[in-house]
Amino acid sequence: MIPKLQHYLTKWAIQSDHSIKPGLDAIKHALEKVGNPEKNIRAIHVAGTNGKGSTIAFMEAILREHQFSMGVFSSPALIDIHDQIRLNGKPIPEEELDSTFQTIRRAGLSGQLTDFELLTVAAFITFDRIGPDYVLLETGMGGLLDSTNVVQPIASVVTSVALDHTTFLGGTLSEIATQKAGIIKEGVPVICGPLQGETLQIMRKAADINNSQLFLYNDQFTMKQSLKGEQFNGMRKFRLPERKMKGPHQAINAAVAIETLQVAGIDLQEQAVATAIRTAQLAFRFQQIAADVYMDGAHNPAAAKMLAHTIRTEFPGEKVDFIIGMIKGKDIEGTLQELIPVAASFTFVSFPHPEAISAHELLNHCEHDDKTTTTSVEETLLQLSDNGCKKVVAGSLYLIASLMD
Repeated sequence: MIPKLQHYLTKWAIQSDHSIKPGLDAIKHALEKVGNPEKNIRAIHVAGTNGKGSTIAFMEAILREHQFSMGVFSSPALIDIHDQIRLNGKPIPEEELDSTFQTIRRAGLSGQLTDFELLTVAAFITFDRIGPDYVLLETGMGGLLDSTNVVQPIASVVTSVALDHTTFLGGTLSEIATQKAGIIKEGVPVICGPLQGETLQIMRKAADINNSQLFLYNDQFTMKQSLKGEQFNGMRKFRLPERKMKGPHQAINAAVAIETLQVAGIDLQEQAVATAIRTAQLAFRFQQIAADVYMDGAHNPAAAKMLAHTIRTEFPGEKVDFIIGMIKGKDIEGTLQELIPVAASFTFVSFPHPEAISAHELLNHCEHDDKTTTTSVEETLLQLSDNGCKKVVAGSLYLIASLMD
């Protein structure tokens, strides 16, 4: 379910195929019919269990500070389809999507593609028509069989590997790493966040097979604390100020972003990089939205662990009130276990999404003593407003998006 996509499909008499067929044959055939727009863009392809959006946000900010134009294709929608295709930091205008979907209709693609495949084709058509200097392309899920994996990028990025989407990608880290490594192309450099053990071996093997140079966090580049902020050490060194995007994991994402753009051949200037890293922001990544109220998209154990680490770093010795909603297919118990050590309480909420888990089911998975359910996040925040604790809404970007409606 992609918000507002149906508006365009109905408007331009296009139907989507609701049966998911593994493989890239359908989208490759469709792209041929519209002139292979994916071949005309300069793309950086980003996969990873966590950190994709933040890494892209840092790259977007750096490119902007260097006066480059850019397109971004990301998932999921925070509000609706328009924020999944961005041009120079702004959601795509409706008139641009109208033009794009007219092209799709004229090509006779109705009924041939899934919703996400249609959206991916729409992104390629739009970026080809407008011609930004760079396109930052985020996988929807996995990598090997993801609809975006039809590009020949100038750099490939794997931010992290952790257990998520196990029904589709496999139940082990090695299976998931294999899917992520599927975006590595012949002769195209690959930049990775911190990997170890079998996931690192899989990435190294994929890079070797494809004659791709591997740039690995903690090997070829890293980010270190300094007296006045942080220092990036890689192909070059950059002194960086405090970031708006909080948390130690965001230092890694920033480092991956800087290294990627350098590997892609962009001549980075230290002051521009520093400004970009300081000001970069991605909605709902430990974002403060009111006094003592934060929102974070953490939805799996690895992301929850990073969220807990951020809370310990930002609020030493404090515990927070969590308001949690999640969708099906996630490791509920594993996610909650990572949050319990920094939790004063849990309030679980149902929200309007076809895959949302009921608040009572979430409650039954939680081992914390102070737990309850609610039908209204707003009322819960009001009730908790005077207890002196920070409040964190988390568990699903779909939950947060529902609160923005």
